[in-house]
Amino acid sequence: MTALDAFNESVIPSHSTASERDAAATPALSIHGVSHAYGTRRALVDVTFDVAPGSFTALLGLNGAGKSTLFSLITRLFGIQAGSISIFGHDISRAPGEALRLMGVVFQPRTLDLDLSVMQNLLYHAALHGIGRRDARSRSNEVLARIGLADRAGSKVRDLSGGQMRRIEIARALLHRPRLLLLDEATVGLDVKARADILNHVRELVTEQGIGVLWATHLFDEIVPSDDLVILHQGRVLARGDVAQVLKETSAADVNAAFMRLTGVQSGSLAS
Repeated sequence: MTALDAFNESVIPSHSTASERDAAATPALSIHGVSHAYGTRRALVDVTFDVAPGSFTALLGLNGAGKSTLFSLITRLFGIQAGSISIFGHDISRAPGEALRLMGVVFQPRTLDLDLSVMQNLLYHAALHGIGRRDARSRSNEVLARIGLADRAGSKVRDLSGGQMRRIEIARALLHRPRLLLLDEATVGLDVKARADILNHVRELVTEQGIGVLWATHLFDEIVPSDDLVILHQGRVLARGDVAQVLKETSAADVNAAFMRLTGVQSGSLAS
């Protein structure tokens, strides 16, 4: 049974209508035949995979594999050269407004204004999404309480730790209540505890709120057996499926071994 089948069985009652079943079966994110080049250098080559609703999909690849390029295409920072990308059935080229409203993003570089307070950062972001000030403040208080930082609403961002900043960025990405969350190397530069806290928080969003997550990483220990997995190497998808499926197909004991068998990269050459 695939992750999508399991999700459908758990949340769609047997008496649901055909339209309800069709909606649940629509991928949160669908990437089909996407290629991208910078001049003569091919950064992505025929990339195809889906992210199911209510699932955690790890996009695993070394630095330079094409993960950030793919995120730039999904978020329309770059135009699509070849292939198609859709979010809950909305093609991002033909219906960008509908597609992007369903998505929240946490980019690898920090994007908070360090000289504004936590609340000011959140209210500014909410205003960009057309959320009224009263509703924005209510939502901001809600997400801050959820991540355990309600007491830091008035603090300047520069006074927070790296892990706290990341949690604020995730909270900000959820203000407009998206159904898909993209995170590009969200734990880079964090200590072990902060990394674990961020991962646990994102996994809770999947199980408790049914958000679909695409988590880009180069760290094997951020992937657990319950995840869906896409291995991206030199711009190509080398494997996709749930972790157990990928391990079976590669006859590997763990994700580290599967990655090395697929890419030929030795463990001593991996980015840390």
